[in-house]
Amino acid sequence: MNDPLEFHQHGIRFLYPTNWSIQEEGYLEGKHSVTAYSPSGAFWTVSLHPRYADPQEMVDAAIAAMRQEYDSLEWEPCSWSVGDWAMNGAEMNFFYLDLVCVSRVLAVRTDRGTFVFFCQASDRDFESLDRVFQALTASCLSYVPKLSYWE
Repeated sequence: MNDPLEFHQHGIRFLYPTNWSIQEEGYLEGKHSVTAYSPSGAFWTVSLHPRYADPQEMVDAAIAAMRQEYDSLEWEPCSWSVGDWAMNGAEMNFFYLDLVCVSRVLAVRTDRGTFVFFCQASDRDFESLDRVFQALTASCLSYVPKLSYWE
């Protein structure tokens, strides 16, 4: 097994599998977003927003955007913890072409900013890729110091 690669730019840092590709987005517009793509087309995105951005509002905005795009969208709240970080979000299901797709959005406010994590895969791939999605998220948050400013 190959050692993971590391992305480290613009306040975002994480480890990712060697067979995944990376695409940076929005730096010229002042947005900080990076997407890691699996060979099968599934993806995981992390975006870094200003500290004052409300995590729940970011989750609600993601749900609204997905609802505009997919009429069949169904969602339910979810939560997940990584170390000391507790995140709330939503898990979404929708139809795209002949596939059922699963997406998850999670957000957390840190002293570095508000991180939003979004992952998506077909339902047949999501279960096997969920460990990778969780490892990507955990890796990213492991580089963020836990301070008490926002508690």
